[in-house]
Amino acid sequence: MTSRQEAKAVALEYMRAAESAQPEALTQIIEQYSGPDYSFRGVHPFNELEGAAAVAETVWMPLRRALTPMQRRQDIFFAGPNLLDNTMWVTSMGQFMGLFDRDWLGIPSTGKIAFVPYCEFFRIEDGRIAESALWVDIISVMHQAGIRPLPMQTGAEIVNPGPRTSDGVLLEPQDEAESKKTLDLIMQMCADLVGDTLESASDTLRKTWHEDMIWFGPAGIGATYTIERYQQQHQGPFRAGLEDIDFHGHVLEHAEGDYGSWFGWPNLRMKQGRGFLGLPESTTPTEMRVVDVYRRRGDKLAENWIFIDFLHYKRLLGVDVLERCRSISQRRG
Repeated sequence: MTSRQEAKAVALEYMRAAESAQPEALTQIIEQYSGPDYSFRGVHPFNELEGAAAVAETVWMPLRRALTPMQRRQDIFFAGPNLLDNTMWVTSMGQFMGLFDRDWLGIPSTGKIAFVPYCEFFRIEDGRIAESALWVDIISVMHQAGIRPLPMQTGAEIVNPGPRTSDGVLLEPQDEAESKKTLDLIMQMCADLVGDTLESASDTLRKTWHEDMIWFGPAGIGATYTIERYQQQHQGPFRAGLEDIDFHGHVLEHAEGDYGSWFGWPNLRMKQGRGFLGLPESTTPTEMRVVDVYRRRGDKLAENWIFIDFLHYKRLLGVDVLERCRSISQRRG
């Protein structure tokens, strides 16, 4: 099996080559580093794609032409085998940054710096990228452009920072015992949460979380700090607004050193219920594709970065957030 270090080397080489290439060369770059059956998962409107050309033309070329030039500002980077099937994956999380000089997905350009929060995953097989998955916080970019397609969020509106310890880019090998400790902890936290029917009671949270936990939520929810405020500003509204929440499992669960992550496709299925994210009550089923990235401090978790594909969630409820953004932008102009 591909080692952690081999997988990281492939991902780093690809990311460096892609960042330095012109947008028109990205198909060739992806072909150079990907396998023959390369597949991609991404937030709406990208969704599932096959092959280098489709991924380059649908995802990367429009973004690279909008942000000139674009940097990948990586805050977290690690690799590890997937607990579910032992395949080797790399996690990269941070911000894409550039001058927002062209409209992107109908979001009006500002001519100023824009940050696109991202989390990207690569499955490495035989020295190539066999598949990848990309979450970008599109609603955050709307907010930076002055477009508000959703009601006021319950948490703080910030561009989420990297780890407090500034040690999230794991270029060197990590202690395997520490990696196992991190993975065991986040899986215990997941088991507690699912077993507690996603209620996150204080006593349950304190088993695996530090009291001064930091929860860096996506635009639409926002960030919050400490167990008490996490429950007030995220978990309470989440549970009050949704019904029939069902945990659907993950595609990836892995860790290295003090860092771990997972994602699902989808993780959760539910009904809109009494209202969440400003939508009215509904019995229509929907789902969430969610990413969680964690930092462990000692025996408990200290920080958590979350990405949720809210455009997909709302689309299943009949709300096109991108069209709403375009409509707001046109009226404003």
